[in-house]
Amino acid sequence: MPTDVEDLLRELAPQVLGVLTRRYGDFDAAEDAVQEALLAAAVHWPAEGVPDRPRGWLIQTATRRLIDQRRSERSRMAREDRALLTQPPPADVPDRDDTLVVLFLCCHPALTPASAIALTLRAVGGLSTPEIARAFLVPEPTMAQRISRAKQRIKSSGVPFRLPTADEWTDRLRTVLHVLYLVFNEGYATTAGRDVHRADLCDEAVRLTRMVHRMLPDDPEVAGLLALMLLLDARRPARTGPSGELVPLPEQDRTRWDRALVAEGAAMLAAAIGRGAVGEYQLQASIAAVHDRAARAEDTDWPQILALYELLDRMTGNPVVTLNRAVAAAMVHGPEAGLTLLAHVEERLSGQHRLDAVRAHLLEMAGDTTAAAEHYAAAAALATNLPERHHLSRQVARLRNPPGE
Repeated sequence: MPTDVEDLLRELAPQVLGVLTRRYGDFDAAEDAVQEALLAAAVHWPAEGVPDRPRGWLIQTATRRLIDQRRSERSRMAREDRALLTQPPPADVPDRDDTLVVLFLCCHPALTPASAIALTLRAVGGLSTPEIARAFLVPEPTMAQRISRAKQRIKSSGVPFRLPTADEWTDRLRTVLHVLYLVFNEGYATTAGRDVHRADLCDEAVRLTRMVHRMLPDDPEVAGLLALMLLLDARRPARTGPSGELVPLPEQDRTRWDRALVAEGAAMLAAAIGRGAVGEYQLQASIAAVHDRAARAEDTDWPQILALYELLDRMTGNPVVTLNRAVAAAMVHGPEAGLTLLAHVEERLSGQHRLDAVRAHLLEMAGDTTAAAEHYAAAAALATNLPERHHLSRQVARLRNPPGE
């Protein structure tokens, strides 16, 4: 399918879903109908051309699919079917874009993060169930059940199809941003599989966050999250070697970074920070910006990064933040300072490979190569991403079999 058609369908998917949900009051049935309409468009539009009113075409096609669905239901639905058939939908509904409402609905706090991610990518991102299943390396039936359960939970909760009230707004927006952040993170540092990153998930997270930013241009945390994504994604060309191997940040060829994305992210961050209270995404973006400003790894302003991580740690209490803070502390005050911080999160991060990987790095900085090799080996055994596992295994071999011996 041509890229321009695919991009158009992804943009229109949540708008059409919003129209049908608002009109007929059944998110579950409307979402299925919209998916079928998107599939029909993917078949017809490349061959026949995009219609003059693509949104109206999708609305009409999805409405017909919805009617077909209702025809298969119990006989008590017959009267409603006939009413729908005698009232054809308008060709387009130009006055209202419910995309943001759909996004808030898919990211409802009643859903688990995994369910919210899957439903968001399908209903707002326009991805098919097989595409989402492939992205998260799970069987298609498993992903289909996850999406179905999410829709049923929304249906049974009686959540109204509307934007959150003033009292709900902060928590609901925080959930939306967290879901988009998780989608990007899975793309940027893939949990499992043969790839360092999943460009499709990063691209989709950036696209959806740009959409939210267009709708909420004055929200500093929305801008902060988008800036963070751009500043990190700018490094994508340098994060892998010729054979797909992982290239750590200190070893990356920074001339390969996308400087246009760096500049856009930095400008967006600067504007966001001037709008009021600084949130966690703005702080994370600020850390990414410090790294991106350094022409060489040795030019990195580690004291500034450490100060930002200390703020972020106090704000979030997230053990992963403390883990990263430990690295920054080691770069500023020496490895012992970093190892001391690791003791504070050892229990909370037990069983996660990054704890052993960071400990190994700090022990190597301290000169204890034997212990460092043991922790690199432990991290490799726990890692589920193959390029990362291979990288950690190479560190073990390097320390246990140094050149010249």
